Amino acid sequence: METTKILIGYAIYLPIALFLTYYVSKTLFKNSKIYILDIFKGREEIANATNKLFETGFYLLNLGFALMILEMNMYDDTYQVLIEKLSYKIGGFSIYLGLMLFLNLYFFFRGKRKTSQAQVEQQIVING
Repeated sequence: METTKILIGYAIYLPIALFLTYYVSKTLFKNSKIYILDIFKGREEIANATNKLFETGFYLLNLGFALMILEMNMYDDTYQVLIEKLSYKIGGFSIYLGLMLFLNLYFFFRGKRKTSQAQVEQQIVING
């Protein structure tokens, strides 16, 4: 009977982890396009390519982590334990996704700041 509950747990956890990864990725990379365009001074082709590479890396890291933590050991064969295990796994994965989101935002803002600094330095050289 324990195996059945573990399979139920997998059947619940995997779609939720996949959906959360998809939702966070689409939200992040749809809204980050403006930052990437600014970093690359409006060069849309390179901005789109860079954004797509970030998105692909985001998927690989997060789906890899979701699958890596998939294991569910049931010490007690009850639905209460199953729900507690699922809440721990989904909650932990949600926290991880949030951290990854903020890490990506940090990189976008850092790139924007570097671009702004380079523009100021370039203006100083020109106005000299």
